[in-house]
Amino acid sequence: MEPKELGIMGEDLAAAFLEDKGYKLLEKNWRHGSKEIDIIAMKGEVLVIAEVKTRTGNYFGDPEEFVGTHKQEHLIHAANGFIEHTGHLGETRFDIISITYWKGGWELNYIKDAFYPVL
Repeated sequence: MEPKELGIMGEDLAAAFLEDKGYKLLEKNWRHGSKEIDIIAMKGEVLVIAEVKTRTGNYFGDPEEFVGTHKQEHLIHAANGFIEHTGHLGETRFDIISITYWKGGWELNYIKDAFYPVL
């Protein structure tokens, strides 16, 4: 499976997972300049910025380990753009949905409040 195809399948799986948990999907692959947010959703009054990481196996580490500080800064910047664009005034949360594809199927790990913006 090609990496781009794997990523799209992971994002679709993550979006379906969130919808099943009662989240309202607002955007997928939303761009602010060169920065992208995989999924933007609402859970009640909370704006959820979700980064989806999909890998085949965990030989080099679990997928969530690849959301380093540089990627977090990009997500925060893009989230600020979305908030300015929509006028959202409530709480915002940054989550990671880690998906590992094994030959037998998918393993999904949902990490709420995965990181916090640093002032």
